[in-house]
Amino acid sequence: MGVHHRPWPHRHRRRRIGCFNFEVTNAYVGAHSVLGHRIGINRTLLGDDIHLSANVAVAAIHLTRDMTRPDREALLRLPGGLYRCGTPRFGALIGDHTQTGMNITIGPGAAIGRHCQINSHTAIGPTHVIPDRHILSPAEPPAHRGRRRRDARTPGPSVG
Repeated sequence: MGVHHRPWPHRHRRRRIGCFNFEVTNAYVGAHSVLGHRIGINRTLLGDDIHLSANVAVAAIHLTRDMTRPDREALLRLPGGLYRCGTPRFGALIGDHTQTGMNITIGPGAAIGRHCQINSHTAIGPTHVIPDRHILSPAEPPAHRGRRRRDARTPGPSVG
């Protein structure tokens, strides 16, 4: 199914698509779904009544030495077992009625259940499975212990 770009927000078969900077390639977009601005989705299955806010990206291949020739097969780790996709290029499964905040990154082979909420600035790693009706928030930021950087010309503490 192709999604066509027009220079204004529009509806296409009961789907609302953002008006600029988006790329939806080889993907299925369910009925009544809303895609915001700056969406990057490739080889992904989106359920019905999904709302993706701005800056949502779904990776379709794993990192490899030559990104133009991916060689690692995509896998789906679902509750029923491990499923081989048969291709190195597969984005994600995103269940019906799922909503996202902005700045979301989803790794290849991720499966997100129905009625999920993904809060802003969240990254979902490759092959992660998010059960139905879950709320995801970004991980706690790492503890940062700040210290002033020494100038290379200033001698360090004396040892003695």
